[in-house]
Parts: sequence; structure tokens; C-alpha cells
Amino acid sequence: MDTGPAAKEGVAGPVAVQAGRGAANPASILLDGLRGARPALVLVFGAKGDELAPLGDALKAGLPGDCIIAGCSSAGEIGPSGYASDSIVAIGFPTASFRASAHLLRDLGALPVSDWMAGLRRMHRAFAPDPGRALFGLLLVDGLAGQEDALVATLEASLPSVPVLGGSAGDGLDFRRTTLLARGHTLSDAAIFLLVETDLAISEVTFAHFSPTETRAVVTAAIPEKRRILELNAEPAADEYARLTGIARDRLTPTEFARRPLLLRTGRRHHVRAISEVTEDGGLSLMSAIDTGTVLTLGRAEDMTQGFLQALSALPRPPLMVLGFDCILRRLALERAGLAAVMSDLFTRFRVAGFNTYGEQHSGMHVNQTFVGLAFMDHGAPGDSHAA
Repeated sequence: MDTGPAAKEGVAGPVAVQAGRGAANPASILLDGLRGARPALVLVFGAKGDELAPLGDALKAGLPGDCIIAGCSSAGEIGPSGYASDSIVAIGFPTASFRASAHLLRDLGALPVSDWMAGLRRMHRAFAPDPGRALFGLLLVDGLAGQEDALVATLEASLPSVPVLGGSAGDGLDFRRTTLLARGHTLSDAAIFLLVETDLAISEVTFAHFSPTETRAVVTAAIPEKRRILELNAEPAADEYARLTGIARDRLTPTEFARRPLLLRTGRRHHVRAISEVTEDGGLSLMSAIDTGTVLTLGRAEDMTQGFLQALSALPRPPLMVLGFDCILRRLALERAGLAAVMSDLFTRFRVAGFNTYGEQHSGMHVNQTFVGLAFMDHGAPGDSHAA
């Protein structure tokens, strides 16, 4: 069993534990690390397909009856020792400091927005949050359904006062099928929304390691419902991207896409519109919404570790844990740069646990190649802070 620094019994902060997917009994290993926290909520990341339901059943049998268990498949995990693969990470949120409620958002392909909004508002009213405690939302969503933009807009409209963040479930680098777990069932074409209340201090942490260059391109043909660019600058999209980046057309891979992303400007900020693959017709398949007429800017990578260190060091106090949603394309870029071990050390230092995603949600937006996290801290004395 691999157990994080916050996993000591009696600590109010979240508890992160990890087991190998190939272990004889991963549920037993995870339960050994979770029981002491008496969790109100457990998030499980990394198990795939048919593994998720039996794992959820085993955890449910070994934890308090009112504990909510939710999770999803991933493109990689972040455990007590940093980046991991082929493992299962479970995060327990102790009843002593947390209260949670779960709501399923089904039929993503049909976009039943009115039904979603009605259900979310009922959930919020029934939850009866305590104004003296922090309230936040977590969203886990099928990363291949292509509806994150509509989902986050629906959440923003339904619960405007609730900060929401989350991640899109992954499937390694296969991009074939992602799976979610809720209420003992495995789901696809769905999302899980969790409303969580805590007496701990919380702080959102986001970091993207790109800046815009002077190189721009116009989407001159697209299939928005498939998140596919057919043409850039009136040329076949993959060919034009290769020309703009200087990468040979036959060398376009997820790793190269991660190094040179396309950016969309919104207000004063640029957000990544990540590319997942070249399509058979020479187009580019994206992981976020796109439309004809969109102006995109080629991005330039900046230091991926020092900027992250600065973002975490800016927290007012050392975190008990940081729940992290980290895009798989960031991890690929770190691995290519030989910096994955450095980032893993930072994750361990700041007690980050979570998973590698197909996209991230925060501040009412769906983004890519971004780290989105929520830090949990003791309230501390006024003026308390910590240095890097």
C-alpha cells in the first residue's frame, strides 16, 4: 500500500491511498488506508471498465453505509508518490470535515439541459449548505462524449454561487471508451456532479504552461459537433498545422501536439484547444469545442515545473492535500522534456492526488493542457503563510 502524508488517522484533511491494478485484492489495500478516515466521500481514479463496479461494491461493503463512492477511468494517476500508471488511487474525505451529495447527469448526447438544471437546483436546495462552511462542486464527465462545454455552462447557470472544478475521464492514450462509477453502476455518456461542503479552508489552484506566439490561423472549415477542424487557413488542417509548427506531417503525435498547442483567446486569457489526433481525412480532432471562423494562436511552452511551484507556494498555508485534475497532454510534454520525476516530487511535496484527464473544468470553462486543483488547508491564524 502506498499512503500519502495526509493518511494518518485523525487528520481532518483528505486521505489518498494507492494500489496497483494488478494487485491480488486492490480493494482490500485501499480499504486499509481509508477506514481510519471514516469517509463521507471516496473518489476512485484509474480502474477501467468492468473493474470499476466490483471495486465500488467492495469499497462500499467496507466503509460506512452513507459513504458516497464515485470515480472514473483515467489516462494516468496522481498518487502519494506522484505520477503513476496502471494503478488505482482512492481519496477519502473524512466525515469529520466533509459532507457530500451526488447527482447523475445522463444522456450527454441528447443534451437534456432543462432536466439537468431542474435536478441540480433541487439538489442544491435539498443539500441545505451551512453558510459558515465552504461549498464547492466536483464534476467527473465522460471524456469522449464531447459535451463538457455544455455541461459547465449548465452548471454555471444553475449554481452560479458554487465554484465548480473537475476532469474528463480518460482511457490511457486509446481514446476509445471512458467509464464512470456512481451509485454502484458503471456509466458512459454521463457525468457525475458532487456537491461538497467542508469546514476546511479551500483554494483553487490552476496552472497552464503556455504563452501565445505571433503565429495565428483561422478555422475555415470544421465539424463542431465532432470537435473536428477540417481546414486551417483554407488548407487541410493537419498539413497546415505541420507547416506552422515545422513538424513533418508524418510525425504528428499526441506528444508533439502537447508541445505546440493551439490557443483560443477569451477576454485577456488564452486557453488551449488541445489536439488529440489526425483524422483519416487529414483533419484535426480536438478535445474542446471548435467552430468555423475561430481564430487560433500557436502556443509556446514555458517552464512546466517552476511555474507550478510558484502557483502552489502562493497558497496561504501548506495544504493538507490538493485534489488535482491534470491533462494527459501536460504529462506527455513533461515526459518528453525529462521533467516527469521533478513534477512527481512536487506533487508529493504538496500532497497532490488525482488523475490525468482528457480535459479540465474550472471557472465555467472546459479547458485542456491545464492543471486544475483544489487545495484543502487548516484555517490557521490570521496572517499565517508559508514559503516555498
